[in-house]
Amino acid sequence: MLAWCDVEEQIDTVLSRCEIMADDDDTTLTFTHTRLLVTPYSACFRFYRDTLGFDVDWGDEEGGYADLRTGDTTLALFDGEAMADAIGSAAGSKSQVRQDQVAIVFEVGSVDETFEWLKGEVTFVTEPHDRPGWGIRVAHFRDPAGTLIEINEPLSAN
Repeated sequence: MLAWCDVEEQIDTVLSRCEIMADDDDTTLTFTHTRLLVTPYSACFRFYRDTLGFDVDWGDEEGGYADLRTGDTTLALFDGEAMADAIGSAAGSKSQVRQDQVAIVFEVGSVDETFEWLKGEVTFVTEPHDRPGWGIRVAHFRDPAGTLIEINEPLSAN
């Protein structure tokens, strides 16, 4: 499992490589939170809630997803197998050396417009699609180091 300082270092590296700016508000990426893709989920939930003392904003020990308040930012926990299923990247597949452990998440004004803007620059793992159970429209791609990046918008924005 990654130490929190390792995650912060990865985020800084990703953000410094991906200084994405656009004139159009619908393609501007706003960093919203860090999502750790964890297995076993319940044990990690208890660790961050009980051991580190983070308050839970959303989710629970059995739900497979939780948002934890860590000051000015949100730390999300998501069952690693569920994320692998969501992007079609089963653990141990030939195309993936290891299962993802972290995802950088950006909210955008329009997933579809941002997808069109970026598709010549990045290879998308998933095309824009609705995730009603998550309440968002999403698409996923990777940075040059292989870090999973999600762009999303609330479904109510469609």
